[in-house]
Amino acid sequence: MNFEYTSDEQAFRVQVRGFLREQLPSDISQKLLNMKRLHREDIVRWHKILAKQGWAAPSWPKKFGGPGWSTIQQHIFEEECASAGAPPVLAFGVRMVAPVIMHFGNAAQQEYFLPKILSGEHWWCQGYSEPGSGSDLASLKTRAERRGDKYIVNGQKTWNTLGHYADWIFCLVRTNTEVRQQEGISFLLIDMKSPGISVRPIKLIDGGETEVNEIWFDNVEVPVENRIGEENKGWTYAKVLLGHERVGIAQTGAAKRELHKLKQVASRTLSGGKPLIQEQRFRDRLAELELEIMALEFTVLRVLSLEAKGGNPGPESSVLKIKGSEIQQLLTELKMLAIGQYAHGYVPDASELGWQGDPAWAVDIGGYAARYFNMRKTTIFGGSNEIQRNIIAQRILGL
Repeated sequence: MNFEYTSDEQAFRVQVRGFLREQLPSDISQKLLNMKRLHREDIVRWHKILAKQGWAAPSWPKKFGGPGWSTIQQHIFEEECASAGAPPVLAFGVRMVAPVIMHFGNAAQQEYFLPKILSGEHWWCQGYSEPGSGSDLASLKTRAERRGDKYIVNGQKTWNTLGHYADWIFCLVRTNTEVRQQEGISFLLIDMKSPGISVRPIKLIDGGETEVNEIWFDNVEVPVENRIGEENKGWTYAKVLLGHERVGIAQTGAAKRELHKLKQVASRTLSGGKPLIQEQRFRDRLAELELEIMALEFTVLRVLSLEAKGGNPGPESSVLKIKGSEIQQLLTELKMLAIGQYAHGYVPDASELGWQGDPAWAVDIGGYAARYFNMRKTTIFGGSNEIQRNIIAQRILGL
C-alpha cells in the first residue's frame, strides 16, 4: 500500500475542509472540542447537514445512497471531521446495522430501513449485552417465541448506548434452546415505540446518566418480517456487525486531535513549575504514543482496503479494537498527569453554564477527569480486549 496522498486525494481534503468550515455549526464543534454534552438535536442536526451534502454514510456504496468513496477518501473525511470537532456519524445505524441489512437483509428491508438511516429519520441502538452475557455474548437469554407471523420477546439488555434517543434497536434474541448457544440466536429489528419496552438509565462513574441504559422487553410483539436473514442464524450476522463496530472503535482521527491537545496542555506551566513536556520520561511516553497512533492508522487503512474490495472486517478488526481502546485510555491518563492538581472532578451542568476554572484556561480541561473515567469502558465494550486476544490467537496465529 502506498501511504502517500495523490494530488486528487489532497484536493479532496481541501474540499472537505472547506465544507466543514462553511457548514459545521460552531456551537456543536465547541461542545465536542471542550468535552461538553452533545444532545440528540445536536447530533441529528449535523447528520442532516451531511445527508443534504450526500456525505452522511461515508462507507456506503452508491447503490444504497452513499458517496461511493475510496478507502482513502473515507479516511480523509473522518480525519478532517475529527480535527474540526464534528460529531461522528450515527454509528449504530450507519456503520453497524446498515452493513448487515445490505449483506443479509431482503429487498423490502433494504428499501425501508436504509433510506431512513441515511436521512437521519431513524436513530438506532444496539441490543446485545445482557446481565451475565457480555463477553460471553452467546449465552444471552432474552427469548423470542414465534407465534404465527410475530415473535413475542421477553428479557433484558444492558449497557445500551443512547437507547433513550433511539427509534429502533437491533437485537440478538434466543429462538432455540435445544441447540448449541451460537446456533439458537436470531437477529431482530425492533421498533422502540413497541408496547412493553422500557428504558432505564444507568449512572456511570463519571456522573453521567445520559449515555447508557438497561432495556426491558415485556411481551413485546415483533413482526417476523423484521428478522434479518434466517431464524437461528443471527450469530453469523452479529459477528459481521461486531467487526464493523471494532473498526469504528479505533478512531484514529480523534486520537490525533487529542494528541495535539495533550501536547498543548503539557507545554503549559502550572503553579510556577516547569511544563511537564520538559520532563524526559513524559516526552518518551508521548513519543511512544504518537508512534502507536501512526501504526494504528496504517492498520485501519489496510482493513478499510479489504472492505472496499467487498469483504467484511475479519480478525484484523480485533487488533484495531485492542490498540484503539488502549490508545484512548493512555491519552486520558497522560492528560490527567499533564494537568496535575487541575484534574478535578467534572460537573457537567456547571461547565455548560459557563463555569470558569482557576486558572482561566482550566475550562479547556474541565472535562478531562470525566473523560478519564468514561474511557475505562473502552477495553470492555465491543468485546473485551481479553476476548479479542483469544480471537487473534485462534484466527490469525492459529493457536
